[in-house]
Amino acid sequence: MQGSSRHVSPRSAPRSGSADAERIVGLLEPTVAAMGMDLENVRITTAGRRRLLRVVVDADGGVSLDDIALVSRELSATLDRAAAMGEASYTLEVSSPGVDRPLTEPKHWRRALGRLVSVPLRSANGAGAVADGQTVTGRILGTDDHAVRLDVAGESREFSYADLGPGNIQIEFAPLDDGADLGADEEGPDGH
Repeated sequence: MQGSSRHVSPRSAPRSGSADAERIVGLLEPTVAAMGMDLENVRITTAGRRRLLRVVVDADGGVSLDDIALVSRELSATLDRAAAMGEASYTLEVSSPGVDRPLTEPKHWRRALGRLVSVPLRSANGAGAVADGQTVTGRILGTDDHAVRLDVAGESREFSYADLGPGNIQIEFAPLDDGADLGADEEGPDGH
């Protein structure tokens, strides 16, 4: 479940840049880890006087809206105690990754267990180039530190992470319940 929580603080982000982001990551990572989550991404943007700090967190089993609210409060307190964002105001936005996040690390694949994914294959020569644009679509059956097992057209196949490009979760829609669609000859609850 993707969620987000916004917290406005009376402090301001320094000009965004890799050094600032790395400093913020170093400050926030222990707080997020203590809550049993992973800090996935930190992004600082500035538009005029407006400063926005976007933080993405994730965990095995997902992140609930209550988790997002709790981590938002803790991160805000951490930032304010360290005066990490400067003196002017800033907005802290905490969210979980959406289904559009590419699966690039073993933990991403593990957290998508049971999901249908589409993933480009890399060439067997070890160069890392995608081979002829070939893409495999399958359901994640299992993962470990070195490989992922997919159900591809009813066949279980194992792929090393080195053989895969970034995976993409496919959105699946549940079929409509046939009983919910009343036909012309059937009466609805109001008798018509």
